[in-house]
Amino acid sequence: MRTLDILTWHTHGAYLYYLSQAPHRFHVMSRPGRPPGYGGRCGDMRWGDNVIDLPAEQARRRRFDCVIYQDDPQYFRDQYELLTAQQRLLPRIYVEHDTPRPHATDTLHPVDDPGLLLVHVTPYNALMWDSGRTPHTVIEHGVRVPAGIAYRGRRERGLVVVNHLARRGRRLGADLYAAARARVPLDLIGMGSDELDGLGEVAHGQLPDFMADYRWFFHPARYTSLGLAVIEAMMVGLPVVGLATTELPTVIENGRSGFIDTRPERLIDAMRTLLREPGLARELGARGRAAALERFHIDRFVADWNRALTRVTGL
Repeated sequence: MRTLDILTWHTHGAYLYYLSQAPHRFHVMSRPGRPPGYGGRCGDMRWGDNVIDLPAEQARRRRFDCVIYQDDPQYFRDQYELLTAQQRLLPRIYVEHDTPRPHATDTLHPVDDPGLLLVHVTPYNALMWDSGRTPHTVIEHGVRVPAGIAYRGRRERGLVVVNHLARRGRRLGADLYAAARARVPLDLIGMGSDELDGLGEVAHGQLPDFMADYRWFFHPARYTSLGLAVIEAMMVGLPVVGLATTELPTVIENGRSGFIDTRPERLIDAMRTLLREPGLARELGARGRAAALERFHIDRFVADWNRALTRVTGL
């Protein structure tokens, strides 16, 4: 397919980075001060030349082939304030990054638009959301890890990567992290991690190499979409320990490519085992990496996105 000009927003920086591996031009909304959702081409991502910073007030003067919404305010407010009537009729996609709230099974998706394609990022999300009359599909994550980075596991500690864990509480497992940290050595990184005595934020481009030194990766989330950091850890070769909830049981094979359980005590036991047995950690991590390469390779992700873009644009 030919190169498309796509209008979108900076909702999740890592996701936008991987999306921009597709061979299209992404015009990303920005506003002064780079507030949430309007960061444009900002931050420490290794953006390609195909990611174009677009001041929001200029959007109505540009030509696009498609619009990709990634959050409710963009669909319900921005398209009416920032786009022309003709632009609002362009082929449209809405990416649903999250699981439904407040109810896991009985929430109707707020976007009710038969002329739009709703893209869920995991099969679990698609299962739990009531997508109503809006056509929908699943495009699972794709991840690209820089060449030459491999698991070392020399640091006898586990790593947790969650942004604003203190603020997000039980849903992302703040209590489980605190309980585990009291019994096994764990480090927390991410935005706002200093609120829980974490190590702060690590630049996305430096994250794979930073991860590679840790013995294991702990994912304490009770209820969330599948985190990109989990897949990035698997790609590096870290064994993953996490709750057997949402999409993770289809990603990690318990005892073979990591450890998953709904009993926190079992997970703490698993982390202690990895602490004692570095060879086992390396073996599990290698199997997890092979599984991640097969399921979450960036080439598969790009191919899936090209199919979706062809579907909505006909180009």
